[in-house]
Amino acid sequence: MNELTAEKEQYLLQLEAVREAKKRISKVTLLTPLVSSFTYSRKFNANIFLKREDLQQVRSYKIRGAYNKISSLGEEQLKKGVICASAGNHAQGVAFACNKLQAKGVIYMPVTTPKQKVEQTQMFGGEWVEVVLKGDTFDDSYKQAVVHGQEKSLVFIHPFEDPKVIEGQATIGLEILEQAEAPIDYIFAPLGGGGLLAGLSSVFKQLSPQTKVIGVEPEGAASMTAALREGKVVELQSIERFVDGAAVQKVGSINFELCRENLHQMLSVPEGKVCQTILDLYNQDAIVAEPAGAMALSALDFFAEEIEGKNVVCILSGGNNDITRTAEIKERALLYSGLKHYFIVRFPQRAGALKEFVEAVLGPDDDITHFEYSKKHQRENGPAVVGIELKDAADFDPLVRRMKDYNFYGQYLNNSPDLFQFLV
Repeated sequence: MNELTAEKEQYLLQLEAVREAKKRISKVTLLTPLVSSFTYSRKFNANIFLKREDLQQVRSYKIRGAYNKISSLGEEQLKKGVICASAGNHAQGVAFACNKLQAKGVIYMPVTTPKQKVEQTQMFGGEWVEVVLKGDTFDDSYKQAVVHGQEKSLVFIHPFEDPKVIEGQATIGLEILEQAEAPIDYIFAPLGGGGLLAGLSSVFKQLSPQTKVIGVEPEGAASMTAALREGKVVELQSIERFVDGAAVQKVGSINFELCRENLHQMLSVPEGKVCQTILDLYNQDAIVAEPAGAMALSALDFFAEEIEGKNVVCILSGGNNDITRTAEIKERALLYSGLKHYFIVRFPQRAGALKEFVEAVLGPDDDITHFEYSKKHQRENGPAVVGIELKDAADFDPLVRRMKDYNFYGQYLNNSPDLFQFLV
């Protein structure tokens, strides 16, 4: 066992270190409000509170860990400069810290990072940072950043597996306990690499052990769930990248040990459910949340009976959402809700076939939202790819039955991933 591994396994978060971090970062962070949510409290018949980390200057909690780490470096280290890898929010936190502390920073981000997050990172860092887009995932970008940092002797600012970063994120826990007017029964928080949950769960275990801390990660990148199942950190072979702020193939080993010790439960939520939560937050509460930021709230439906009548806190961790993703978010939400369906429809090669489909097959509230058709004269039937949006998920089976009765049915595409990926 090398010294680094031993250090990771022996690390226990100390409350005094978190209190010191709270003082250190107070110069640049906001005391974000813990607000009661009328919408969600009524929906779940519980006292639901939102910790609004989306209101930080960089619109996420990541400024806490980034600034705590960088501001704790010595003068010589700051002079050499720092480097990090991030899918977006940690990058903005590091950029902001570099600008404030006048330290040069190199920031690696995946090529797939939403444009809005790249632009915000450059804006917060100004002349003090260089943004480098490399790799398709955070893990790809991370590996290249590590090599660059070693070659240039730059201090690596890890987005989640670093005691100073964990202690910075843990300050959220201290704030919540100071702000809460009654004991907290449940707290839900998002998890990517595990820095936030490692710190948060450690604080609550020591100061409010009766609180059940629930970690929430995306179904397509459930790396902590896999690690807890295997009893060790594992690397997922492939991940769904949609929840970019939490799409990590492997959680941190420090974070894993702390979460294994302190978390009450892990939950993975479907990406489509997260999308529906994003839309609900915007339409009902005028809150702009990014996918990772909406994950904690997305978990409540799965705990509806358990949390009834309880005091519940959800970390709304970030609001860096790119408006250009709205169409995809709506599409994924509709698919998850069973309201959007794609088919190969076989149209008879005769006049009036489309009219018959619309009048006899479609229900009164069904809407065609996608249509691709190419007429082939040598064929009896011409296939078309048709997307149909329903008003009620219960209308699906009758729709399919009418397609078959009128000999239009070809193939259902929602369950054919290889074909479906070209449509969504």
